[in-house]
Amino acid sequence: MRAVVYRGFQQPPAVEEVADPAPPPDGVVVRVEATGLCRSDWHGWQGHDDDIVAFPHIPGHEFAGVVAAVGGEVSGWREGDRVTAPFVYACGHCPECAVGEQQVCRAQVQPGFGLLGSFADYVVVANAATNLVRLPDTVDTTTGAALGCRFATAYRAIVAQGRAAAGEWAAIFGCGGVGLSAVMIAAASGLQVVAVDVSPAALELARSFGATTGILASDTIVTDVVEATRGGAHLTVDALGSAAVCATAISTLRRRGRHVQVGLLPDGANLPMSRVVAYELSITGSHGMAAHAYDPMLTLVATGRLRPDLLITRTVSLDEAPRALVGMSEGSPTGVTMIAPGGTAG
Repeated sequence: MRAVVYRGFQQPPAVEEVADPAPPPDGVVVRVEATGLCRSDWHGWQGHDDDIVAFPHIPGHEFAGVVAAVGGEVSGWREGDRVTAPFVYACGHCPECAVGEQQVCRAQVQPGFGLLGSFADYVVVANAATNLVRLPDTVDTTTGAALGCRFATAYRAIVAQGRAAAGEWAAIFGCGGVGLSAVMIAAASGLQVVAVDVSPAALELARSFGATTGILASDTIVTDVVEATRGGAHLTVDALGSAAVCATAISTLRRRGRHVQVGLLPDGANLPMSRVVAYELSITGSHGMAAHAYDPMLTLVATGRLRPDLLITRTVSLDEAPRALVGMSEGSPTGVTMIAPGGTAG
């Protein structure tokens, strides 16, 4: 099969011919029809993820496609099924999995990180019984791939971790793929949304997805957000992954507000903990979403209340993917970039 391969951290990626994967006994091989380019892929290529320990390596963890081969121990799935999967492959047996929290499975593995990923013609999904998600007939594979880690993570960040309630104010910092997803989901959940970014184009997209207000980041951003949210946000999300942005987002919360950290912070952050204590703020993370929790989100997608497909602003071929990955060193592009390994996705 053809795949995007790099042979060391920060080494130039290239499309190469590699061996086709075989399904593990409890898993399947998926023929990839669409796969998203995520900033987490860039972090992995840079060497920010300890799970990448062997080379050559294939990145990619947001995908959808068709089951191409089924392991001997798998039941309930067959070749031709249209599927996606969370970026966390859970073991299904640890204490966290036993209570339905597969997104924090202690024995998890991740495609594109601990496993070879989806920037390829084929990708393996381990433990199919726990990790495969069936796509509704009305959801095409491009849209299924757009759910990926960004949309599913944003959905759980807003709905579950953020405990969103209609009528509240949410401030979303960073309007890349995950931030725009969060804007769309928050607006669909009845929140009043303030979007913050350095890009006017990203803010324009955020408004089109339901943001009440778009604010260009500046030295007065804390005051601007507090004023826009009439006293501070009930919920903030750092969708970028910046120590400064994380601290700023927390500083815009009203008393008893909630901050959800989605963007990775490889070097940590210095947070305004005196404000956290005085205002009784809550800080939590959001790390994907378990496969069993996809149904409510997929229902909203299938009925058109959520439109992750609208987040896709660019589709590239597998041959163009290495340049797109390297290009993220100059900043994340607006919206979601989709890779179509076999041609036009969908």
